Amino acid sequence: MDWQGQKLSEQLMQIMLVVFAVVSFIVGYVIGSFRMMMLIYVAGVLLTTLITVPNWPFFNRNPFNWLDPIEAERNPKPQTAAVVAKKKSVKTHQK
Repeated sequence: MDWQGQKLSEQLMQIMLVVFAVVSFIVGYVIGSFRMMMLIYVAGVLLTTLITVPNWPFFNRNPFNWLDPIEAERNPKPQTAAVVAKKKSVKTHQK
């Protein structure tokens, strides 16, 4: 699952759980059945899990292209600002 797919999966999960919670509460309230409310919500959670947890193809529409190992060696990893600042402070203390 790519990054955009993870974001989509999380958004779908949140929306579906809220919708099923609201629908199950309304149905349970209208017919006066706590059991029916819980059955609808549990079915919604199971359906949400079935849709959002597996790595479905529509979650892989934006694949991340990794560098080849040879290309990675040619282009060294950039240093972060904290590492650069630390090296500068070490050099100033050594003088």
